[in-house]
Amino acid sequence: MSIKEYLKDRTIFLLINFTLFIIICGIMLLININSKLIFLIFCIWFFPILAYIIIEYVKQKIFYNELYSIMDNLDKKYLLSEIMKKPENIEGKLLYDVLRQANKDMHEHVKNYRDRENEYREYIETWVHEIKTPIASTRLIIENNQNNITRNIKDEVKKIEEYIEQVLYYSRSNNVSKDYLIKEVSLADLVRSVIKRNSRDFITKGIIIDMEAVEGTVYSDAKWLEFIVNQLIGNAIKYNRERDAKVTISTIRNENNIVLTIEDNGIGIIDKDINRVFEKGFTGENGRKFGTSTGIGLYLCKKLTEQLGLGLTLTSKIGEGTKAIIIFPLGSINLMH
Repeated sequence: MSIKEYLKDRTIFLLINFTLFIIICGIMLLININSKLIFLIFCIWFFPILAYIIIEYVKQKIFYNELYSIMDNLDKKYLLSEIMKKPENIEGKLLYDVLRQANKDMHEHVKNYRDRENEYREYIETWVHEIKTPIASTRLIIENNQNNITRNIKDEVKKIEEYIEQVLYYSRSNNVSKDYLIKEVSLADLVRSVIKRNSRDFITKGIIIDMEAVEGTVYSDAKWLEFIVNQLIGNAIKYNRERDAKVTISTIRNENNIVLTIEDNGIGIIDKDINRVFEKGFTGENGRKFGTSTGIGLYLCKKLTEQLGLGLTLTSKIGEGTKAIIIFPLGSINLMH
């Protein structure tokens, strides 16, 4: 707050005082009062006003500077009214009370929306668990009636299960800590488990899988890691070439991390899409071409790896393939952000 802005805000107050003094001064001149006396009256009139303006300006400048300093250092700006000191002037007190009331009302609204979100998430999680029963029954029927039609149905049921799993992880993605269990995870066992889940796709499409170079142990949540790796391998299967398709999975141990690489020799991603693949809902040219992309898989992978304290990058060349890299920091425990 500058002195110019402060004086501008008090223009009417100063203008009234100057106008009154000029009128009184004119009257005193008409009745031949000494000019020295008029100057003395001017000093007596305006010195207290000037002193008051200076004192109030200094007090308000200190108050607002402190307020701006608190605001700059505050992560959650809406908590300002909870931290700021109550002003001494009546206008400041009224504004302070209004801010406190508005903040209280905002917290009530936020709580209301948070409760709704939790209810919706709980419903989704319940729905996911409930729907597993008819899916399991469908799988049992298929196993007891093996033929080409039921095998095709089995493939579609697998896709349904993957989409349902995606829904479940999406609903939990903002609350990882509630479903988070850190333990020792063997990357080789993890990759083998995911390959086994996708074995039929590898066989049907004739995709060669090379995972001999996978080794190492990390500390993280096995369930969440399996979901991430399954999404990345699923993309490698989906967007691979029709002939001589290959997926190579390997690990490299560096001084500070272990790097897990999932690489395919498929169709690749065009340059203008590569920087947007982790955006929510982004499908890109490949998604439009194949018509099976939801734009959620890679978004979830990026979100979950960040919450698990891991790194995830994607590089690609059109017509040559795509490489997904997960970086595991080394340490006794990978802590969440």
